[in-house]
Amino acid sequence: MTATYTFDVFTSLDGFGAAGGDWTGYWGKQGPELLEHRLGLYDEEQRMVFGAATYRLFTQMLSASTEDSEVRDPWVTRMVNLPATVVSSTLTGPLDWPDATLESGDAVEVVARLKKESDVPLRSHGSLSMNRALMAAGLVDRVQVSVFPVVTGRTGLEPIFGGAADFDLELLEHRTLDGRVQELVYRPTLHG
Repeated sequence: MTATYTFDVFTSLDGFGAAGGDWTGYWGKQGPELLEHRLGLYDEEQRMVFGAATYRLFTQMLSASTEDSEVRDPWVTRMVNLPATVVSSTLTGPLDWPDATLESGDAVEVVARLKKESDVPLRSHGSLSMNRALMAAGLVDRVQVSVFPVVTGRTGLEPIFGGAADFDLELLEHRTLDGRVQELVYRPTLHG
């Protein structure tokens, strides 16, 4: 049996994973429905997969945050407590994550092996360049995109699919959260 792999990502309408300027987390557009839905996504048993840059970002944000900050929303706390694999050729252990395994080497090879060996689904939140490579290798089963109702043309950072291959997307699920955030779940296949 092959485990499913979900690439889970937040984006502005114009395709950026973050923004500078005075934007806050979730671009200030989170609401109770979104946060409850996110908590439910991390309720099931699964293994997280992160690239080195996203792992570093998460650990820096968590160490700099307080218990009351949005960085520590309940779904994030639940995600942190899931088993995780960090794929990196630059990090060394031990990792500052409750149940993390460090895998050096090529992400495509590591994830291909994880998909064969894992008894639980695999999920990656962020890790943009790693997930673009995994999509190109045909290892991503689901792309789960939460589209926030903002355009960050001047302040957008981290283009989600910048430099990615071309893909056809089959819509599997969609929902509107808090009357403004769109969640779209697709099955990607290389175009052509």
